[in-house]
Amino acid sequence: MSSLRNAIPSRAHKERSQPSARKKFGLLEKHKDYVQRAKAFHKKEDTLRKLREKAANRNEDEFYFKMVRTKTVDGVHRPESEANKYTQEELMLMKTQDMGYILQKVQSERKKIERLTASLHSIDNQPANKHVFFAEDREEAKELQSRYSKSEIPLTIDNIPTGIKRKTDRSYKELEARKDRLSQLEKIYMDMAMKKELQKNGRKRKLTEDEIVCPTSQPVYKWRAERKR
Repeated sequence: MSSLRNAIPSRAHKERSQPSARKKFGLLEKHKDYVQRAKAFHKKEDTLRKLREKAANRNEDEFYFKMVRTKTVDGVHRPESEANKYTQEELMLMKTQDMGYILQKVQSERKKIERLTASLHSIDNQPANKHVFFAEDREEAKELQSRYSKSEIPLTIDNIPTGIKRKTDRSYKELEARKDRLSQLEKIYMDMAMKKELQKNGRKRKLTEDEIVCPTSQPVYKWRAERKR
């Protein structure tokens, strides 16, 4: 009987909506909304209870080394600034390692561009196939010339198969993308090299636009000449 009772379609009971007289209060809260709100409330309540217990059972003589390296600002613990965490020598070493990685990527990208350019150049300038015929006399030469001159049609862009055209177009797009990537990597490498040089010792100043011989968008610096012992 239970299976038969479940086979009979039953009415789907829906929760009522907000009455028209209470439309100003927004949507009527359903049971699932109450459950979600109650879980969030009890979670916050448990967190506050645990914090009150920790504060009540705190040992006043307890000490951590981090207490020395932090300070309280408006009742909130603020750790010390890590701006001077590394020495100047360590920063220079890290800059050198980063520049080495970027330089390796630049060289790798250049080799890929050279290989791709060579392959595309060989495809574009592929020599046409030639077949040499030998004739006994002029009459046979004219016959051979009339027979094969009409059948041999040079390969134009319209006669290239569609698959080869698509591969060639993809190769050219890849070449342009790699050239853009190479220019970006070279710019990053130059910026990193400039920052590394600026971190070195020595008096230097930034040149103005009137002092620059060859105008450029990048800043130009001039170091004071020093006598090397």
